[in-house]
Amino acid sequence: MIVNALLRAEEISRSYGDTPALREASLSVTAGEVLAVMGPSGSGKSTLLHCLAGIFTPDSGEVWFDGRRLDTLDDGRRSELRRTAFGFVFQFGQLVPELTVADNVALPLLLGRTRRKDAYARAASWLERLELADLGGRRTGELSGGQAQRVAIARALVTGPRVVFADEPTGALDSLTGELVMELLVALAREEGTTVIVVTHDARVAASADREIVVRDGRVTDPYASGVGR
Repeated sequence: MIVNALLRAEEISRSYGDTPALREASLSVTAGEVLAVMGPSGSGKSTLLHCLAGIFTPDSGEVWFDGRRLDTLDDGRRSELRRTAFGFVFQFGQLVPELTVADNVALPLLLGRTRRKDAYARAASWLERLELADLGGRRTGELSGGQAQRVAIARALVTGPRVVFADEPTGALDSLTGELVMELLVALAREEGTTVIVVTHDARVAASADREIVVRDGRVTDPYASGVGR
């Protein structure tokens, strides 16, 4: 039983019309943990991730983050949490193609009203850590898949988030590049003490995690899910 979970879901359910995506799913994640969420396509993995991140609200059940009930917050407060406490890495990076690499990494800081000079200095520092310092002025369309995902990792970590949510972050990459990107994400997260929740169907990606759960037919198999304390 995880008593002092940083993030947890308690019996959350969500449907799309008449189609259930989650069925009383529960899990808990500790600070600094790397958790892999496994399961077949259509099992509810991404819906679970989006509920934990406050992007979706469940139809029933509760989501808690750092002692606060997340699912009952209004849209503005959930958006603020996503800007300040959460970072995101998606399958195709979702970088802004009109912006340069440096612009993309600095963007979350600028949206959070960090001074422009400071935002770009922090972006440059992260690009250097990910061996992308010489690419700051390039457009994202000029990057390889692996480079684009490293930029996405820099953007996710630049704000110093408590949790990074990664939805199939290696799904669009070849196996070797995918493994390198995942190893990099996990190593940087451990250095920063950041919790990582990664949705994947790739057992090699899940092997990088501290623990894995399985989502199947909207239900979670997690040995720590029951009896979570507050």
